[in-house]
Amino acid sequence: MPQSLPDTTPPKRRFRWPTGMPQLAALLLVLLVDSLVAPHFWQVVLQDGRLFGSPIDILNRAAPVALLAIGMTLVIATGGIDLSVGAVMAIAGATTAAMTVAGFSLPIVLLSALGTGILAGLWNGILVAILKIQPFVATLILMVAGRGVAQLITSGQIVTFNSPDLSWFGSGSLLFLPTPVIIAVLTLLLFWLLTRKTALGMFIEAVGINIRAAKNAGVNTRIIVMLTYVLSGLCAAIAGIIVAADIRGADANNAGLWLELDAILAVVIGGGSLMGGRFNLLLSVVGALIIQGMNTGIFTFWLSAGDEPGRKSGGGALCADCSVATLYQSD
Repeated sequence: MPQSLPDTTPPKRRFRWPTGMPQLAALLLVLLVDSLVAPHFWQVVLQDGRLFGSPIDILNRAAPVALLAIGMTLVIATGGIDLSVGAVMAIAGATTAAMTVAGFSLPIVLLSALGTGILAGLWNGILVAILKIQPFVATLILMVAGRGVAQLITSGQIVTFNSPDLSWFGSGSLLFLPTPVIIAVLTLLLFWLLTRKTALGMFIEAVGINIRAAKNAGVNTRIIVMLTYVLSGLCAAIAGIIVAADIRGADANNAGLWLELDAILAVVIGGGSLMGGRFNLLLSVVGALIIQGMNTGIFTFWLSAGDEPGRKSGGGALCADCSVATLYQSD
């Protein structure tokens, strides 16, 4: 019998999106829908040395979540999760407000608030890396108890202050942009240099891919895991300072409430795997912008829509944005 010839047809290659294209496409779609909801969405004006407009407002309001997402990206890359970042924001904000009211100088206030974030991250890191408690449970402890700590700092009150120098970090401007945007960009740049220009990023990915293999290769996995939680706490503290400076006060009950979920979602939208491994800080920030863009669109839509069919169609378009943002993740 004649033998069949082997199939020499080259296998079809699976189409792969270029890195970052799905997220950028989703962000563009969100902004386009926002522009349909708000006719003057793209209008940006320069006033008193600062840019104003809906795109600038999205950047400004996304800054705290972007900061949380930067730290959360590193934690998730090791295979962990940090549910306490919202509570750490509340602690840092409460520390900022209480010490400002007590008359401490601005550098002492900022260092103390950042220190609380570092200590909170160190606490989480010890529970996870040393005591081997599951990250979900370990950070859930501080998520619940952290609110109580913040209330102790503020004595259960909403603390307000009047400090123009401190308020600049939340509502000031630099280089025509809101200060929180500049802080978020500088933090992103610093963390990118730290993880891509040193071996730290490779160690984090190695721990997330296979912690046992990383340990056998000589990586101090405990230190790496603890460091990621410390950096996450630091980012949360920066976000807490920004929020407290913006509202000129601290509300221990509501500061950073549920923002840990936004941060996790931003990382997932950015292509990060909850199982750990490779990560992309920039795309996590893009994920935060997508979330804030949708929030802005929904808020503007419900304020401006007057008819029920228009509400349904606009709501459907915004839901489609959510689907596109989460469906096409980079591998």
